[in-house]
Amino acid sequence: MAFIELKGATLDLPIYDVQGRSLKKQVMRMGRRNSIAEGNDGVIVVRALNNVDLRFESGDRVGLIGHNGAGKSTLLRMMAGIYAPTQGQVLTDGKIVPLLDITLGMDENSTGMQNIRLRGLLLGMSDGEIRAKQQSIADFCELGDYLDLPLRTYSSGMRVRLAFAVSTAVDAEILLLDEVMGVGDASFMQKAEERLADLHNRAEIVVLAMHSNAEIRRVCNKALWMERGHVRAFGPAEDVVSAYEAQVAMV
Repeated sequence: MAFIELKGATLDLPIYDVQGRSLKKQVMRMGRRNSIAEGNDGVIVVRALNNVDLRFESGDRVGLIGHNGAGKSTLLRMMAGIYAPTQGQVLTDGKIVPLLDITLGMDENSTGMQNIRLRGLLLGMSDGEIRAKQQSIADFCELGDYLDLPLRTYSSGMRVRLAFAVSTAVDAEILLLDEVMGVGDASFMQKAEERLADLHNRAEIVVLAMHSNAEIRRVCNKALWMERGHVRAFGPAEDVVSAYEAQVAMV
């Protein structure tokens, strides 16, 4: 049974490009309520996540909500293993597939077909799995002869189509998703939504960040409300989303 468990997970991110005394002082003044501090070596440090205790289990479909900068994307990256916690632990069991930057690992000078393999390997597919799925990926992205051309000749929309087709072909036990991406015209978008829904159904755990509360209510059974790197609330999606909307309405 797949699970993700965070125990006192805290993440401090250094900011190395803050230069000049006046700018440092300004950042420090902002940080009195935003968990920004100066380390022993003089580097400005942002506490992006603070003492997060959570457990997601098989069957959970969790929507992340909160204002921009609340820590949603950072939390996804910590669960994906991109960031290691400064303090605490992140324990996982199950194959994690992070769809956070779907074009990561693709090479400008390689062909579309070669990039199917590159992106597939990055997502943890075996050579045999990539070969077995290569034609279905090619068919889905509808790029035809362009798959024999270098990626540098693609439009931005074509790149995203290819990346989306590869990323959603993987078999995930734990799926981490940061916003639903636009992948083309209306007809292709319908295909993409159906493929994403199928991927959700195949995964044991899905954790996603999106700005649509209606969509979270529709696809999630739980919601996690993040605020300034803390967990504000975690529980049934309707209860948490309603509490968040009530708080936003008061501001």
